[in-house]
Amino acid sequence: MEFDKLTASRRGFLGLAGAGGAALVLGPGSAQAARVRTSARILILGAGAGGAAIANRLSERLEGAQITVLDGKQEHWYQPGFTLIAAGLRPASYAVSSITQWLPRDITFINEYAAELDPEANRVTTTGGQQIEYDYLIVSTGVVLDWDAIEGFDLGMVGPETGIGAQYAGPDYAARTWAAIDRFTNEGGVGLFGRPETEMKCAGAPVKITFLAEDIATTKGNRGKCDFIYTTPGGALFGVPVIHHRVRQIMDERNITYNYRWTLKSIDAQARTATFDTPEFEETLEWDFINVIAPQRAPQVIRDSGLSWADRWTDEGWIEVDMQTLRHARYPNVFGIGDINGVPKGKTAASVKWHLPVVEDHLVSEIAGREGTRLFDGYTSCPLITRIGRAMLVEFDYKDNLVPSFPGLIAPLEELWISWLMKEVALKATYNAMLRGRA
Repeated sequence: MEFDKLTASRRGFLGLAGAGGAALVLGPGSAQAARVRTSARILILGAGAGGAAIANRLSERLEGAQITVLDGKQEHWYQPGFTLIAAGLRPASYAVSSITQWLPRDITFINEYAAELDPEANRVTTTGGQQIEYDYLIVSTGVVLDWDAIEGFDLGMVGPETGIGAQYAGPDYAARTWAAIDRFTNEGGVGLFGRPETEMKCAGAPVKITFLAEDIATTKGNRGKCDFIYTTPGGALFGVPVIHHRVRQIMDERNITYNYRWTLKSIDAQARTATFDTPEFEETLEWDFINVIAPQRAPQVIRDSGLSWADRWTDEGWIEVDMQTLRHARYPNVFGIGDINGVPKGKTAASVKWHLPVVEDHLVSEIAGREGTRLFDGYTSCPLITRIGRAMLVEFDYKDNLVPSFPGLIAPLEELWISWLMKEVALKATYNAMLRGRA
């Protein structure tokens, strides 16, 4: 696709993004709707992207509701920025803000975690001993990173001295990951990248950081000194077949080795070796840099609550919601938003944007005495960075259909500058608007 078809200069595009054009990444905003009077007690577990956004939306829609947000964190992390930090393109501070700045003033925020959840009694006990009763519960806790599942690994190891990265662990660890990548791409050697066996948030991020590191080595003139190896526990590089084939093609073009059905089991930081489970036997590789991504699971309090699926994702604990309404299958006054949901697709910030109007519609409609109609179709978006200044804006649904927001304008499987701008420039502004309930 030629860029002149966009009929806009770089400056013109940035103006479009500022006016809301970036919404193609996260989906369209919702129209103003009538307020509903209620005294319902609504408890939101988690103040991340989903929790903050639904608190703002319900604060606008419901008059008189008692809305409580429970979260023990004090910082909000802009997780789509972690890859940019790990590639040296942004400082750690880029992804950090205060949780309270995103929450509406008319709600109650309790800065504690849930210690016990009883959906039969409609009650949550906090780590500080408070008991909170609710009429409706919205679970938006996100995932926990199970670092202990990787033998020999500790987050204290992350940094350039060891050659270990862990971009998912947080903004500071993403910055340490960049320091390790910078050293590796200067000195050369073997770089190991990959993803865990569990479902995970932003499943494209492991591929992005691999492509970025390879591009950085190339730009420095050191590509010939570096070997890049990507491992995946499954039989594909991406869960959507057409995207898998495109990613494989790019890896082949750039001489990145990939191994299917390899799961990272342990590392030996002193020997700089990593051991993988493979279909036939254990395989051990030496490395000069390794990016470690932990298995991801539901928080233990959720897994102990009885909200998880009993026959699916049993090792991960995602909650049993209807894949279209996001209402719990056994507790109709419970809804899920974001990564915690046990659905086939939807662990991205873009999916959260599309979860929000569905949960809002069904919850508010029930309070108003009518049936909700909004459905989630599995929409997931991933600005899949392939090099600095280029990305593919891939969007898909439950059926693995590509669902581009601008068909004929932005080709989803082409490496484009405009798709890069969606990630680097437009996405954060749209994300922040989503947190405020305005996108």
